Amino acid sequence: LTNLKMLFLTRQQFTAALFLLSGSSVTSFISNGPSNVAARSNNRWMSSSSTRIGAAKLEPPVLLTDHVPEVFEEHVQKTYGRYPLTITSGKGCKLYDDDGKEYLDFVAGIATCCLGHSNEKLTEAITKQMSELHHISNLYYIPQQASLAKWLSDNSVADKVFFCNSGAEANEGAIKLARKYGSQKGLTDPVIIVAHQSFHGRTLATITATGQPKYHEGFKYGGEMVRGFQYTPYNDPDALAGLVKDMNETPEDLKAEGRKRGVAAIMMEPLQGEGGIVPGSKDFFKTARQLCDDNGALLIMDEVQVGMGRSGTLWGYEQLDVEPDVFTSAKALGGGVPIGAMMAKGEAANVLGPGDHASTYGGNPLACSAGLAVAACMAEDDILTNVQERGEQLTTGLQNLATKYPDILGEVRGWGLLKGIVIKEEADCLAGELVGDAMKEGLLLVPAGLKVVRFVPPLIVTEAEVNMALEKFEKAVAARA
Repeated sequence: LTNLKMLFLTRQQFTAALFLLSGSSVTSFISNGPSNVAARSNNRWMSSSSTRIGAAKLEPPVLLTDHVPEVFEEHVQKTYGRYPLTITSGKGCKLYDDDGKEYLDFVAGIATCCLGHSNEKLTEAITKQMSELHHISNLYYIPQQASLAKWLSDNSVADKVFFCNSGAEANEGAIKLARKYGSQKGLTDPVIIVAHQSFHGRTLATITATGQPKYHEGFKYGGEMVRGFQYTPYNDPDALAGLVKDMNETPEDLKAEGRKRGVAAIMMEPLQGEGGIVPGSKDFFKTARQLCDDNGALLIMDEVQVGMGRSGTLWGYEQLDVEPDVFTSAKALGGGVPIGAMMAKGEAANVLGPGDHASTYGGNPLACSAGLAVAACMAEDDILTNVQERGEQLTTGLQNLATKYPDILGEVRGWGLLKGIVIKEEADCLAGELVGDAMKEGLLLVPAGLKVVRFVPPLIVTEAEVNMALEKFEKAVAARA
């Protein structure tokens, strides 16, 4: 058997295997073996096909303090366009780079660090939990998961919760739930209606649900993304109603194959974030709710960015006076600790059964302890009131700047502490460039598309910090006026 296995090894692997079988050390082989076997500086050796097949000695990792961008260039896949800034620490709404420069953080990890940085209550909760039990399988009951699920259900329309690790996973779970729901209703071709300019995540299904073709480029098969999604203009009730009617009619060729098409769900963001900070209209969502009720479909609301207090209410759907059947959360839910949740009520809460969906890390004690700490702060520190007051202050300040610099700045829109200001088409800059200018002034912002600058500070931001952000942003704008 040993000889048979040897036939499938490369010459170098074969030589190495002989040394291993004879009890000789790999270190000795690397040091004294054939010259065509290269010894790497970290004592790893490679086959001729560049496949790593062993290690002489594992060296512990080192936290880099110098040349971080260069190491990124060599070892980190380029899935982000990064600003030339290396952050090393933070406290509250302030961040500090590797040179000690202070920045006012109005990004919050993109609407994630709702309690700011180094929050004492969050730090205490996860430190305590880490010292007791940080992860176990969902094969067992987890008290922290049960507690967080109960709090979320008690403070929303949800009856039951599924926990995962991110917003994309939460939305993926909602899509799977909708597919199975449609199947249970007898649909062989269940359709999920989503909006143009939406954003729902980076998995293959959620990026298909994202109604922005630029995100689809390079990921199609036979010219198609994942099938079963249809797109409609956001905030256009008539177009939505027309599409629902069309999708509930099964084409003759599908009928001939014994198939049935129909709308399983309408999936929308209460406020489009990546699409340019565009709040949903009550009329549009009232229509969506009625269409779902009339056609036996589910209303799914993606609350990944706007949920957990950022709108000024705990959930974005509260701004629209509708109740979803399914809604998702992540980002602020753990205050920066990875966690996601897909919540459902009524019939939708019981669609998925054992084996239908799962998550190894979802709802583990560490993540849920973070979620419980965030929930406690929401309740005890009156964070929602702060969001409402600081949101009004931010809106007023941005509107004043738009009046002062009308050739550059346009409409201010959004809810609570999720605000965007439009960069006018005639302005000689893009949102990303203005964000770069603000960074030089010590203010961190983030674009929402090419022509909208997004303001998403921690929900604990103070009146003085909002004023400081407005001053720094004005300096950036004035330099282009």
